[in-house]
Amino acid sequence: MKSSLNLKLGVFTLSRLVVNTATRMIYPFLAVFASGLHVEIGTISLAMAVSMATSALGPFLAPIADRRGRKTGMLIGMGIFLTGMLSASLFPSIVTFFIAILLGSLGNNVLLPPIQAYLGDHTPYARRGFYMAVIELSWALSFIIMVPLAGLILTHSQWNGPFIALSVTGAIATLLIWWLVPNDLPVQGEPVAVFADIRKVLGYLPAVMGMLMGLSFILGNELINVIFGVWMQDAYGLQIAALGAASAVIGFSELGGEGIAAFLADRIGKERSIAAGIILSSLTVITLPLVGSSIVGAFIWLFLFYLSFEVVVISALPLMSEIMPSSRATMMALFIAALSIGRALGDLAAPPLYKGGILVNGAVSLFFNLLALFLLSRIKFKHPEIGRST
Repeated sequence: MKSSLNLKLGVFTLSRLVVNTATRMIYPFLAVFASGLHVEIGTISLAMAVSMATSALGPFLAPIADRRGRKTGMLIGMGIFLTGMLSASLFPSIVTFFIAILLGSLGNNVLLPPIQAYLGDHTPYARRGFYMAVIELSWALSFIIMVPLAGLILTHSQWNGPFIALSVTGAIATLLIWWLVPNDLPVQGEPVAVFADIRKVLGYLPAVMGMLMGLSFILGNELINVIFGVWMQDAYGLQIAALGAASAVIGFSELGGEGIAAFLADRIGKERSIAAGIILSSLTVITLPLVGSSIVGAFIWLFLFYLSFEVVVISALPLMSEIMPSSRATMMALFIAALSIGRALGDLAAPPLYKGGILVNGAVSLFFNLLALFLLSRIKFKHPEIGRST
């Protein structure tokens, strides 16, 4: 059984690696795609903004995985993703680029909750942090491995070359899910009741506290994330010249954060691991003016910033997966949507705050970190394995 689960874990990681790449490859090669499509960079940025908005649709599709099975939810997510990739592959244009980015993002938001719910169904809570972290390795690896490969393809093909490659690898991942993941229809074939499932989750206080905690932390993180590069340029005349080096720093810091979360979450508890990550993030923000005076200091700060972020997010996933076992996929979809909303709010708030200087962004970021820490303390629910509230 363990080997069977490990095999599925590999398939889930592969599918997430492919799907994550569709989004992550756009940022470093923004100008390349704009040039290939003969449009302004702002047009590509608009496509990314629109794709982020699609995350709000995830919770409306997630109940399918709770009512029709995890496998069905995964296949729907991969189907949406493949539709987007194939559109850009077969009919390259700015319109199909928009479609590919939009459906790629939506496919990711539909795919992830049933995968997390499946792991919640088939792994003990005491070890779930490890399994969730393994899946999330795909996020860092997409930046370390897949994004450079996409760049290599772009140098030897048209702008839609990476989309063709993602169509092929996505089709392989879909076939592996169809072949290796068993059908898991509920014992009682309940009809899909989208709004009923969403109301059920939103009516449970620990679930709401968890979503608000995630939203608050992501918002605080994004207040720095958006303007970090601008601040370095304005204050010190510094820029991260080597894109590959910056990508590696970010990717390896994410990898390190996921590894730390995998080690800590199951040993000291998910809540304590989240708290440790939030505290580290807060301390990192406080030291921002002290370490950004050199490119070496900037890279060290960047490493710690993304590392602490990953520790919090990866530790939060297994915690949230256990809050409402009967509606896991819907719960996880709403949590992911809350993270996306927090990111969007941070994107909007960061530039106006920066007019007052980096310390204003840092102070507000610290406030939301502390708010997230408080909300974490309000997540009280009964762990079935330890038989008590926590």
